[in-house]
Order: sequence, then C-alpha cells, then structure tokens
Amino acid sequence: MEPVSFTSILTQFPSSPLWGWHFIVPAIVVKQFIKGKDRRVICTINDKVTLHCALMPNKDSWFIMLNQQIQKKLQTPLNSEITVSLIKDESEYGMPMPEEFREVLDQDPDADKYFHALTAGKQRSLIYIISKVKNTDSRIRKSLAIADHITANCGSIDYKLLNEALKEYKKM
Repeated sequence: MEPVSFTSILTQFPSSPLWGWHFIVPAIVVKQFIKGKDRRVICTINDKVTLHCALMPNKDSWFIMLNQQIQKKLQTPLNSEITVSLIKDESEYGMPMPEEFREVLDQDPDADKYFHALTAGKQRSLIYIISKVKNTDSRIRKSLAIADHITANCGSIDYKLLNEALKEYKKM
C-alpha cells in the first residue's frame, strides 16, 4: 500500500486531563486503513517524526494521539497545520520489537509462550516499556524483568508487581 498524505491541525481535547494533543484524520483516509479491528498505522508528521500508532474513534471522527515525547520532537505549536503521511502497519506487534527482548524470548520458551498468549495491546505495552529506554543494558534488564514476571505469574501481568520488579532489575 502506498503512503497516504494529508494535512491536519495539531489540537488538544478541551478540559481533559487524560486526552491531550492529537490531530483529526479525514474519514476518506481512515476507510483505507481500517480492516476489521485492525487500526494500526505508521504515521510520519512533518517529515520529522515517525511513530507506530492506532487510529482512534471519537464520536463521528477519527484521530491520532501524540504523547509528550512526540510533541517535543515535533517542535510545533498547538493549532498549527501539520503534514501527515500514513501507511498500514503490517508489523507483527504494531511496533518494532526490541532485539534485546526478542533474544530473551528466544532463550526462554516459557516467557515466549506466555508473551504470545497476551492480547496484542498488552504485548505492545510491554514492548513499549522496553523500547522507550535508549541504553542497551537497561533494555536487557527490562527484558529480563518482564520475562521473569510473565513466567512467574503464568502469563498474567500485575503492573504494580511488574513496576517493583523493573526497579529491582534496574539496581543490578
């Protein structure tokens, strides 16, 4: 599929502490990317920032959320026009798998089995926890902590306990 480009306005949901910066995706563009429940796309904004994300519904429109890290990279003020390019995200997890985590899962069949039994959203959450760290050693420690956590809990995730485990592995 060829990339689809359009312009939109960088905006913010009014009076919502949870939902922040986002932009509207035209309905004609959305129709090209939604296949059943799959709404994952790779989005490039102003030829500066590329991110794996989902098309999110809101009443009669669709939007893409931008976290604070992306906002800083863009260096674009609120209510500015942006140029957006979307392509369908065909990746296995809806985002890149860190090679450190891939290696840990390859070496631990139980962790691999439990990880792949999780929902796609939970898989992405765990991948994101590892990916947001730049340092290789830290990614390895997070990968080991997550693998141990899902194995010890037979595939369930207790985020409070996982957070504690991540802190312990950080000390190693």
